[in-house]
Formats: sequence, C-alpha cells, structure tokens
Amino acid sequence: MTSTEQMTEQATYALEIEGLWAGYDRVTALEDVSFQLAEQQILGIIGPNGSGKSTLMKAVLGLVKPWRGRISVLGQPAEQQRRRVGYVPQIEQVDWDFPVSVSDVALMGRYARRGLLRRTNKEDRELAGAALEKVGMYPFRQRLIGELSGGQRRRVLLARALANGPQLLLMDEPMAGLDARAQHRLLDTMDQLQSEGTTIVLSTHDLSCVSVCAGQVACLNRRLIAFGEPSQVLTEEVLNQTFGTHLLMVHMDGQAYAYEHHAHQDPPAPAIQPEPLQPD
Repeated sequence: MTSTEQMTEQATYALEIEGLWAGYDRVTALEDVSFQLAEQQILGIIGPNGSGKSTLMKAVLGLVKPWRGRISVLGQPAEQQRRRVGYVPQIEQVDWDFPVSVSDVALMGRYARRGLLRRTNKEDRELAGAALEKVGMYPFRQRLIGELSGGQRRRVLLARALANGPQLLLMDEPMAGLDARAQHRLLDTMDQLQSEGTTIVLSTHDLSCVSVCAGQVACLNRRLIAFGEPSQVLTEEVLNQTFGTHLLMVHMDGQAYAYEHHAHQDPPAPAIQPEPLQPD
C-alpha cells in the first residue's frame, strides 16, 4: 500500500452513528445523535431516565427503526451485522419465573446464528458452555435461572450474549442492583473481553464505574450533550447540562450514582421530527 493509499484509507469503527433520530408513537427519544467509537473501546453512556439510552441500543440492534440517520457496525450497515452484536438487557426485562436452566439460557445466544426452529448442535453447546465458563457460571449450568441471585442472573445473561462470539457488546444498565463484589466481578469480565478484542457499550447511572472502566463517555439527554474521555466529559458543567434539575447524586459504598429527581420532573417535551421524514 502506498503512502497516498494509507492517507486516504478510512478507519473502520466498531460503531458509527450519524444524525440518528428515533422515537415511539411520534414522541422523540433521540435527536440528531452522532458519534464514532473505535474498536476495542469501552463506551459508557450516562443520562437521566428517558434520555434515550435504551432506545439508542435498540436502534443499533434493529429493534427500533430510526426515523432518520445512519448506523454502521464494523464498517457495514447495522442491519447486516446483527450476528456480530451481543446484547445484555436490563434485568427487569426478563421473566425469571420461566422454567429454564442456566445452560438453556446460554444456549439461546446461539439462536441468532441457528434460528429459533433449527436444532442446536454440539458446537453450539460447547460455545454456550465456554461462555458460562468465561463468566464463572459453568458450575451452575443445571440450576434453574429463577434460583440464582441477581449478580448470577446478570452473568448468565452476559453468557447468552457471549455465546455467539460478538465483536460489539451492548449492555443496558449492567450494574443496577449489584453489590460491590458482583460489580467488581463484572468489571473484571469486561476488562478481559476488551483485552480479547471486544468493543463494549454500556449504559449506567454509576458515574464511578464509567470513570474507572470506560475509555469513552457519551452524555445523552435526547441529544448528545458531550462525547469524549472521562476526564474531559465528567465535569460539573457537562453533568448539569446532561441531567439538568433532575440530577441527584447518591453516594453508596464509595461509589457515585446519578439518578433522576422525580420531585420536579418536567412534562415530556413535544415531539420534534426532522423534515421531510416522518416516523412510521
């Protein structure tokens, strides 16, 4: 490759979002969000409840159709890269009374490659088992998912996401409800995944977690307020812009958390839709 070709060659980002607008029932959740995330980075997304953090992840996954804008994963349209993306949902979104084993849940991570109606094979079972090993849950593989603690359940959901070998991993509020020990175990797993080449995007209210584990931070409140390194982004000025009058700092176990203050919550802002496109 010549020097000219090297200069003109475009970098491939793990995640590239350009001019993203999205929402539900004509109510805007995201307005003109744009950023680029390099491979093998950990990105922490912070913002108040209703700021669009989950919507952003669901748009990357194709679960929410953007009204306008472009999403690329590893240099290709996101809809073509679904198998290369793993997702750990909020723990509250899962029915823990469903009678399935830990092994069954991890094996579900292979469905994206096999399809719901195709039977899994030895390779699928081995990869699901390896994912459970990675998160320290293999000894519990015969347990029913409903019998586990909150931290154990979170690790099983992570194993499900890892069973398909994703290069981009999305984690929605992975620290919520975990004690300090479970948080440290999860952070260690994330460090290992990053060292192995996985790019991680996580949403959280835990500002201490973001400042320690994330190389990049996105402050989101429908619009992208700031994007950059924690030392540049996690400032009083930026946090006030992000959380506004809703910012409530809570310190527990030496950690700093940001929560929405409901006492003075403003009514939802009216939908603002980019012209000429309209939501479906």
